[in-house]
Amino acid sequence: MSVPLGLVAHILWRGARRLPETSFYNSERSVSFVGHTLGVNHLKFCAFLVLLLLLGMTAAQAQSVAIVTATAERANENAVRQADDAFGISIGREELGLYGSSDIRGFSPIAAGNARIDGLYFDQFLRPITRIRQSTNIRVGLASQGFIFPAPTGVVDYTLRKPGNEAAASAIVSANHWGSVEAEVDAAIPIVKDKLALQAGVYVAHQEFYNATNAYSDNQGVAVRWTPALGIEIMPFWTRSFVRNDDAGQIYVQTSPSIPPPPPRRQFAGPDWAAYTGTAGLWGATAFIALGPSTTLSIGGFHSFFDDERSATNLAIDLQPDGTFDQLVFLDPPSLFESDSGEVRLSESFTEGTRQHQLHVSLRGRDRFQRYDGAAIVDLGRRTFADIVSIAEPNLEFREQSLDRIKQWTAGIAYELLWTDLGEFGLGIQRTEYRKDVDRPDTGNASTKTKPWLFYATAAVRISDPLVLYASYTEGLEESGEAPDFAANRGLPAPAIRTRQIDGGIRWAITPSLKLILGGFDLEKPYFNINADNRFAELGTVRNQGVELSLSGAITPRLDVVAGGVFLKPRVVGEAVDQGLVGDRPVGFSARNLTLNFDWRPTADPNFTTDIRLTHRSEVTATTDNIAEIPALTLVDIGVRIPVSIAGADASLRLSVSNLLDEQGLNLRGAGAYDIVPGRQGEARFSVDF
Repeated sequence: MSVPLGLVAHILWRGARRLPETSFYNSERSVSFVGHTLGVNHLKFCAFLVLLLLLGMTAAQAQSVAIVTATAERANENAVRQADDAFGISIGREELGLYGSSDIRGFSPIAAGNARIDGLYFDQFLRPITRIRQSTNIRVGLASQGFIFPAPTGVVDYTLRKPGNEAAASAIVSANHWGSVEAEVDAAIPIVKDKLALQAGVYVAHQEFYNATNAYSDNQGVAVRWTPALGIEIMPFWTRSFVRNDDAGQIYVQTSPSIPPPPPRRQFAGPDWAAYTGTAGLWGATAFIALGPSTTLSIGGFHSFFDDERSATNLAIDLQPDGTFDQLVFLDPPSLFESDSGEVRLSESFTEGTRQHQLHVSLRGRDRFQRYDGAAIVDLGRRTFADIVSIAEPNLEFREQSLDRIKQWTAGIAYELLWTDLGEFGLGIQRTEYRKDVDRPDTGNASTKTKPWLFYATAAVRISDPLVLYASYTEGLEESGEAPDFAANRGLPAPAIRTRQIDGGIRWAITPSLKLILGGFDLEKPYFNINADNRFAELGTVRNQGVELSLSGAITPRLDVVAGGVFLKPRVVGEAVDQGLVGDRPVGFSARNLTLNFDWRPTADPNFTTDIRLTHRSEVTATTDNIAEIPALTLVDIGVRIPVSIAGADASLRLSVSNLLDEQGLNLRGAGAYDIVPGRQGEARFSVDF
């Protein structure tokens, strides 16, 4: 089947412009139904789902379905052995790398709106939970080569679990020495061979945290993989997460240009009514349809939300060496954050000798709504950590809330060339229409619009069999986050910003199983942070230049390594810097971040593993005037994975200690706002595959 892609691009773009304004359904009622109807007696609901999974496994066994390694099996998850580079990967509960979903090259890709599900555009509130998520990969540098429509801040790409013809189930129970207890069950259940399979799971927990706060939570997820014909895969999924009585831990805010003295460990300066309770959800579907031998239609549609029944922010202001501080508690009325998003992409490829050409036409969109703010403030006065907050929750009058609405449509066309023994090349151009409507009690209604053209180009050239040279240029239109909880205009979303990035480097295959990547980048975007009036505002332009290094793979058949480093030179330029109102170093950046991970297996039993992780960060700029900075910090984590066999089922016992040397220090929560570094934590996790 041949499809005229130029005509399709024209139709998609005209269609995006002609789509009518989407009328709001009663989103509060819809979310409330999920949060409360399904939220009635969560333990019974979870128990029912566990029973359903076990019944499904029994039925699959009765049909003589062999239980072998499948997507639901969890006992042998190992991020070190599965990582392709040191830039960032998450496999189940195993996470490692220089970057994560909240920090790539010093910026947050999630705040920027750069999330994908199986490569398809996704506007995230709740991310795919482990019940349906196989892995999380950070697409940056060389890893973004061949990725359709990359982004300057990098892309967080979630891969879904895909059940097949093999039944499998896993159960995991874990606990730490602070008192947390967690349990989860996942199963892959074939229903119709080669046609229909189910992936489902459930999780329950009572969590105790490093700052003596605690929470109760559970989540559930179901995904169905339907392959009605050759070349067609459709995956609808549904997930839900519920958190209740999650104590608001202390955030330490200093009004003086200094960092706070070391706060005490494992002490919670209440009150206990300052806690979060809420429901989050994500549901949607992906579809990949072969329209012909060389034509593929990819579709993704997603709804993600947070329905916050109550939330709180607990501030300790101007902590002194004698342990005294001023305590302010912000209590928020019910808030709602939700987004509908998705992408339709048509791809066509053809081969010409040693060259393969691919053409992609894409239409992406999102419709995001936020109802937030309106907090009431409770001043608990001057106090110490030894004081017990015994006052009852006051009767409060909340302020009027703010409303935001974002509508964005992006149409794009991209071309890729894969040339055997030479390399790969990519070009893409996008036109995006962005509109944000804001209704705030203090400033009234306001709207912003922009319709930029965005361009990218990538190239990876094979110099020799082991050596590849790569480079790229990328432009983007991104969200710039929102004012933090301790700002005077807390919660206020910042406007969309134009960004651009240039990067390049080399990959050297030292051996077939060991790869070295060395690259550099230059990233530029407007700089938003806390100004002299404690308001979140644009302070200039931040230019972040850096060099990053990754070494990953097997050094010997029994020893794997993932090592990396990023060396940054971030700078702020603009009128605020010239006038001396802010420093020339952006808040939250450190000049040096390093990670080193080893995974070793003895000859006698390759399933027995010992792992060690070292992470280091240099000093972190803590205030916009650059006067205060957090000292450098180095952490050591160790662990062992002990194989166990139970009635023929594979199982493992993982024992680990994080922050082995019990290093103390601070983490930055925002300009002039701090949290403590978690102390030494011991954890035991038992996993079994049925």
